Amino acid sequence: MVLSSVSSCTIEEVASSCNAIRFFQLYVYKNRDVATQLVQRVERNGYKAIVLTVDVPMLGRREADIKNKMIVPPLKNIEGLVSTEVNNGVGTLDASLCWRDIGWLRSITNLPILIKGVLTREDAIKATEVGVAGIVVSNHGACQLDYTPATITVLEEVVHAVGGKVPVFLDGGVRRGTDVFKALALGAQAVLIGRPVVYGLAAKGEYGVRKVIQMLKDELELTMALSGCPSVKDITRSHVRTEHEKIHSML
Repeated sequence: MVLSSVSSCTIEEVASSCNAIRFFQLYVYKNRDVATQLVQRVERNGYKAIVLTVDVPMLGRREADIKNKMIVPPLKNIEGLVSTEVNNGVGTLDASLCWRDIGWLRSITNLPILIKGVLTREDAIKATEVGVAGIVVSNHGACQLDYTPATITVLEEVVHAVGGKVPVFLDGGVRRGTDVFKALALGAQAVLIGRPVVYGLAAKGEYGVRKVIQMLKDELELTMALSGCPSVKDITRSHVRTEHEKIHSML
């Protein structure tokens, strides 16, 4: 019931639900006209950026979904544009998506383009070369590929590769305010929150989402106070140690 009600919410309804700054996460289908129409719709409805998903040429083997017999309802946003029946992405998502397509996307929108799904120094450098407006370090919730690294472990590598040319955001694994603190200390400009927001939405609707965000904010502020950081700009690399640094210190 919850999944059905959430999936029936369209771009226009989301846009009118609050005054927050909204980014649109874009998946590219084989029929590129779908992306064009979606981008036009989000522009008309006041979205401020496009977040291009680059780590899903096809859906991974999501064993948790299989075990839980998860059923995703038809996707209302693309109803009438492509088949909205879920078939594990076979024949739907565009596996040919490549760096050249940043230029294609830029040709159909004036909105800033961020890419989501970067985990390596090499991809971070390439992203800056093709002119993206920002990078989201993400492993897609660790459900796309077994043994993919935790985003927090590769964040600093990406930040160093970018060298301040574009902002870097962290997505994945944020469950507590301390996770936000660690990400900021390692160079992220901000974090994206996925599952906790969905849990809050499922439990208490909009109030649940607000409660989750407030809890993370309160935990972050407590962590900052206990770490001697009066403001976010006072959070520095010296406030965290990686596992490698811990091991090195013991040698």
